[in-house]
Amino acid sequence: MSPGILGKKIGMTQVFRPDGQVVPVTVVKAGPCVVTQRKTPTTDGYDAVQLGFVEYIKKTSINKPTAGHLKKSGADGVRFQREFRLDEGTNGQGGGDLKPGDRVLADEFKPNEKVDVIGVSKGRGYAGLVKRHHFRGGDATHGSMFHRAPGSIGASSFPSRVFPGMKMSGRMGTDRVTVRNLEIVEVDAEENVILVKGAVPGPNGGYVMLRRSKK
Repeated sequence: MSPGILGKKIGMTQVFRPDGQVVPVTVVKAGPCVVTQRKTPTTDGYDAVQLGFVEYIKKTSINKPTAGHLKKSGADGVRFQREFRLDEGTNGQGGGDLKPGDRVLADEFKPNEKVDVIGVSKGRGYAGLVKRHHFRGGDATHGSMFHRAPGSIGASSFPSRVFPGMKMSGRMGTDRVTVRNLEIVEVDAEENVILVKGAVPGPNGGYVMLRRSKK
């Protein structure tokens, strides 16, 4: 049993439960995946399994080091690769019986199972304090000249500098985000599609990791 699977976010929709309840879901094209490497404590210092998401890709799009790495496991057409760490003794995580070349499909997951979804959030570019950190902003009336400015970022005499980590404007988004304990609503094994309740990070077409929940 694999500790997780790689996929691509298709978009959001909604499904109806048998009792008529409407559930918002995210459609994830999960797999097929192939095990590209199995890391062990004796050789690598830790226990993990590396998966590759199989999709159509030109051979010229893969550089020589990656192509050589994939050739060892017989995996072709892999662009997106990620590792899943395994607990000591693989208790609760599975993956202990996986070896390079094995395939991981969506049918390993069942409805009502809980997963952690890991992805890269949407990039928002350069953003100000109000959008990036949800600052309240100044008054918009009564002659106020202070609306969306940052205000004081440090005293002059002491410490005479700006402390690291000060909330300021800057690049927003494109961060690794983990959403925990999302419910699998439905699994379509023929199409390798998993419907996950709620929203997952990233844009449509972005790569995501579905990991069996640890908590």
